[in-house]
Formats: sequence, structure tokens, C-alpha cells
Amino acid sequence: MGSFIGHVIPGTLFLLVGLWHTWSSIVRYVSNPDSFRVRMWNPFGGFNGRCKYLELYIITIGVSIDFCIEFFYSTHLEYFVNGVLNPTHMNEFEHAGMLLMFFIFASITLISDKTSFLPLPEGTPCLLSASAFCAEYLLFLYHSTTHKGLEGYYHLLLLLLISLCILSTISGALFPTSFPVDLCNGIAMTLQGLWFYQTAFTLFGPMIPDGCQLKVDKVSCHSIEYEVRGELLANFQLFALVLGVLVAVVFSYIFAASRFEHSSL
Repeated sequence: MGSFIGHVIPGTLFLLVGLWHTWSSIVRYVSNPDSFRVRMWNPFGGFNGRCKYLELYIITIGVSIDFCIEFFYSTHLEYFVNGVLNPTHMNEFEHAGMLLMFFIFASITLISDKTSFLPLPEGTPCLLSASAFCAEYLLFLYHSTTHKGLEGYYHLLLLLLISLCILSTISGALFPTSFPVDLCNGIAMTLQGLWFYQTAFTLFGPMIPDGCQLKVDKVSCHSIEYEVRGELLANFQLFALVLGVLVAVVFSYIFAASRFEHSSL
């Protein structure tokens, strides 16, 4: 993921799922607040129910594609050197392990809902999702690729968003009828996807701060002053994204309420 495309691919996946989760949470609540339940995935209407599991299919297929890129393409199938894991590709192995956790979440949830082979009690999908986010958190916290300087600061802010995903998914199992918890989970995933995009464009694209440059997949700044300036810019970017998403959520709620509002609201 230490590249532009390496941040855009997971960012797109988180953004799509986060936006759909947020919108679905709002619509389900305004349609019938009394029967509202927290969901880790939301059915897709239309086409006579044939696209019901579209979200889970998108997660499964998207994660599989990213896994193949990390584990097969980026490693050139050179997994071992002198009988041990190839240290050159530890970065790709870690990413593949994290992606595998999201694949397990989506595939188990899909099998459980479509068949009778794996019945899961309520709250289990929340804990499965939380375990995947925990794996992502640990990956970026104890990464074999040491993120320092401005790049490290962008990943520190990413850890905050991942923490919000973990807290909201665990809270979903503890408070299964809470609309704020479900909405927070969608917002957190949306922000994480947007932050992946912001990181890609800032560190590996045309938005790199003045006084900093990309050299051999590493971002370095000419002085500590330029690095601090870049960190302040990152704070502003995150604030702008949070504000933009919250405003969009408010307008989405107003629109959904005007179209689907239940009499009890």
C-alpha cells in the first residue's frame, strides 16, 4: 500500500461500503425507528432481490483482487529466502493478512445469511467486523515498514479513524438497536476511505506539501519547519473531510425523512 494505487484501491472499497452503510442506516431508521437494528451489511434493493447481497459481494471480490495484488503480483511469488519468509516482501505479507480478515468477515456473513450451514447469533457479524478492523489497526501500528515524519503522521491519523471503526462495530454488538452507533460505523468507514484517498494524493500525488518530496517511495521534508507545516495541513484536511461528511449526513437525513419518514418520528 506504500504507493498511490496502493492507497486508492482500499480507499475506494471503504468509501463505497461506508457511503452505502451510512445511507442505508438513515433510510432504515426514518422508515421504521421502532424496529431498527444495527447491521454490518445492508441488502441492496432492486432487480427483484437478485442484488440483495451486492455489498458482501463487493467486499469479497474487492478484497480478493487487492489480496492477489499484494500476495501474488507484488511478491513475484518469491515467498521464501533460505528457508525463511522473504524479508523484502514483509510489507506485502502484512497487507495480505489484513485483507484476509476482511475476506473472512464477508464470506462467513454471506454463507451464514444465504445458507443454513453456519447460523450465527445476533451480534456475531459485528464482532467479526471488529476483528478485521483490529487486524488493520495492528498492521499500521506495528508495521514492518516504519512510517516516520510526515508519512507517519498521516498514518497516525488513519489509526484514529480505524479506532473509531473498531469502537462502533463492538458497540453494535452491545447496543443492537442504537441508530447513532450504526450511523457512526458508516461515517467512520466513509472517513477512512476518504483519508486513504487524501493520503494517496498528498504523499504520492500532486498535493504533496511545499518543502517535501517523494524519494524511492518515501516522503522526506527539507526541514522540521516544512514537516510541521505538512502536519498542520493534514489536521486541516481531516477537519475538512469530517465537516464535509457530517454536513452530507445531515442533508441525507433531511432528504430521507422527506421521502421515507415514519409516522412515529
